[in-house]
Amino acid sequence: MSKISIIIPTINESSNLPLLLSDLLSIQKEGEIIIVDCGSDDKTIDIANIYGAKVYQSEERNRGLQLDMGAKNSKGDWLIFLHADTRLTHDWFRKTNTFLKGNKNSIYYFKFKINHNKIIYRFLEILVNFRSNYFKQPYGDQGLIIHRSTYFKNNGFKKIPLMEDVDFLKRLSNKKDLKQLNSSIFISSRKWEKTNIFLQAIKNWQYRRRWLKGESLNSIYSEYYRK
Repeated sequence: MSKISIIIPTINESSNLPLLLSDLLSIQKEGEIIIVDCGSDDKTIDIANIYGAKVYQSEERNRGLQLDMGAKNSKGDWLIFLHADTRLTHDWFRKTNTFLKGNKNSIYYFKFKINHNKIIYRFLEILVNFRSNYFKQPYGDQGLIIHRSTYFKNNGFKKIPLMEDVDFLKRLSNKKDLKQLNSSIFISSRKWEKTNIFLQAIKNWQYRRRWLKGESLNSIYSEYYRK
């Protein structure tokens, strides 16, 4: 068994993936990097191969399915789920490694930072980190670190294209097991650059509320990704 498996779902991430994979080079002796792609037509697969990642292909564009496929093909004791457009600090593994020797029931996530110097993003960081710490509601873009026994005991990510992180964390019996790491993950600002970030945050909250009330994920998905 490897110590860790890093699982990254991708679709046309050739501009972002090299940056993340370069951040992960330090763990090559400690584990494996798994890319689960769902039909990229750019250089994503080539880049993954160059960096020595294991590549799997999903026939469906479905992030929950991709993440679960990566977990089921992994060999690590700990599973680290990351989005392809994130960055990590140079000492992220040293800081994280100490936690991985502890409670296997704990689920860890990184401090939320946005990779842009606009002041308005600092306010969003404060709100997200407050929500994560006090309401125990981190999301997948913050990186989720889960022991494989905990992942499979809770039936993993459902094969749904959206809200797979909300769904998984909602099923946990003890939210006290969610713990923030003393290390930041840097999120790409691309999802907020063409919109008002606070209006988008309200929209995202409404999407989650509609889903929790039983609305079809297919309708929410098409609206969320509408150009």
